[in-house]
Amino acid sequence: MDSFDPNTHQEILESVTRRDLFSGLGSSAVALALTSLLGGAASAQAQTPQGYTLLPRRPHFTPKIKRVIYLFQNGGASQVDLFDPKPELRKQDGKRPGKDFVNDVDVKKTGAWLGSPFQFQRFGKCGMELAELLPELGKHVDEIALIRSMVSEHENHEQACGHMHTGSPIPGRPTFGSWITYALGTENQNLPAYVALLSASGLPVDGVRNWSSGWMPPVYQGMAVRSVDSDPILNLQSRIPADASRERLNLLQTLNREHQKQRQDNLELDARISNFELAARMQLAATDALDLKKESASTRKMYGLDSPQTENYGRQCLMARRLVERGVRFVQVMMAGQPWDTHSDNANQLRSLTRATDLPVSGLLTDLKQRGLWDDTLVIWTGEFGRTPFSEGKDGRDHHKRGFSLWMAGGGIRGGTTYGATDEFGYSAVENIVTVADFHGTLLHLLGLDYRRLSFHFDSRDQRLTDVNPVKIVHPVLL
Repeated sequence: MDSFDPNTHQEILESVTRRDLFSGLGSSAVALALTSLLGGAASAQAQTPQGYTLLPRRPHFTPKIKRVIYLFQNGGASQVDLFDPKPELRKQDGKRPGKDFVNDVDVKKTGAWLGSPFQFQRFGKCGMELAELLPELGKHVDEIALIRSMVSEHENHEQACGHMHTGSPIPGRPTFGSWITYALGTENQNLPAYVALLSASGLPVDGVRNWSSGWMPPVYQGMAVRSVDSDPILNLQSRIPADASRERLNLLQTLNREHQKQRQDNLELDARISNFELAARMQLAATDALDLKKESASTRKMYGLDSPQTENYGRQCLMARRLVERGVRFVQVMMAGQPWDTHSDNANQLRSLTRATDLPVSGLLTDLKQRGLWDDTLVIWTGEFGRTPFSEGKDGRDHHKRGFSLWMAGGGIRGGTTYGATDEFGYSAVENIVTVADFHGTLLHLLGLDYRRLSFHFDSRDQRLTDVNPVKIVHPVLL
C-alpha cells in the first residue's frame, strides 16, 4: 500500500465515517494513541484550535521552585496531637469548655476538653516541637516550615477539600494543580503535567473533584494513577500488534483532525484527542516512571516498602519522587476515604496513621535531597481542616476549621521556622492567621506566578485562583 496522502485521498475522508473506521481498526483509543507513538513526538496539544496546551511556559518572574508534591491528608489531622502542643489543654482535660468554645459541626456535640495523650519533644537545632508520633519527620525539622495558624471556611469534608484545593467551598472550580498546569505547562510531554496518585485501596473523599479542572479545559485536569505494581494507569497498554500499519493509523489521525476542525469549541474532544496521543507517549515513559522494581533495595527500604504497615503510603511517595524527577509539574498524593477523620478512638487511630506515613514521608524528603531535587521541589503536608480540642463522644475529635497546622519543605522554604499560633487550647488561630487564599498566594509566589496576572476568563469575568486582593504572601516562611 502506498503512503497515505490526505491531499490525494480526500474522497476517503468524505466517504468513510469515523465509526466505520473505528470498527475496522478495533480499539480506537489505542490506535489513535499509536499514531503519535509511531509517527513522531509532535504533541497534539500544540495543535488544538483554542491553544490550550501543556507546552512549557515561562513564569511571571524568577521562581523558587519548579514542581510540587502535595501530600494531602484527607480527613483532617489533629493539630493538637501532632504539631501544636497545648499544656493548658492537658491541665483542663475532662472539664467542660465555656460558652465561647463550641463544635461548629453541631453545638450539641461539644464535649469536654480532651488533652493529648502524646508527649511532645523538641527536634533539631531549631527545637521545633512535634509529637512523639513523628520521630522520622523530627529528623527534618531544620528544613521545614510549620504553620500553626491555618484556618478554613467550612467544617464538612467535601466543601473543605474543595476550599483547600480550589480556593472556594463551592464545587466546580479548578484545583490549584490545574491552575499551575495551565500557567506553566510541563517539561516532559511524554508524561502528564498533573498526576493524582491514589491509594491502592480506593478513592479519597469527594472523589475526582479533588483533581478536577472545573470550568477550565479538561486538558488541565489531573490524571489518576493507582499506587499498584500492575496497571497503575488503566487501559494504557496497547492491544494493537507491533507491526500495525502506519498508513492505517495515519488515516485515522487525519480523520480525527478533520472531525476536530468542524468542532472548534468542543474542549472535551480536544482533551480526548490530546489524551489519546499522550497515552501513546506514556506507554514507554509512564511504564518506566512507575516501575518501582528498578529502585534499589536500600531505597525501597527507606520508603518503607519492606513493611506491610508502610508499604502502601511508601509506594505513593516513591512514585511521586520518580514522577517529579522526570518532569511532572504537580503530583498530588491522596489516601483512600478520609483516614484522618478520627471521630472515635482518636489516639489509637493516630498511632496507626503515623506509623503508616511518618517513615515514607521522611524517606521522600531524604531522597529529594540525595537526588538534587530538593532546591526546586516544594513538598506540602496538610489536610482540609483540623480536629476539635474537646472530645466528640468519649475519645474522638470532630472537624475543626478555626485553627490547624500545615507544613512545607524544599525550595524557597526557610527551614526550622514555626509560624503563627492558636490560643492556649488550640481552638482558634490568634497570631499571624493564614487563610487558604494566603496559602495559595504563597504557592503561586514560589512558582514565579503573580496571582493578579494569572487568570482565566469564565462566566463573563477573569477568574483567579485566590480571588482575593491583595493576597498576603507569608514572607517569614520563605527564603
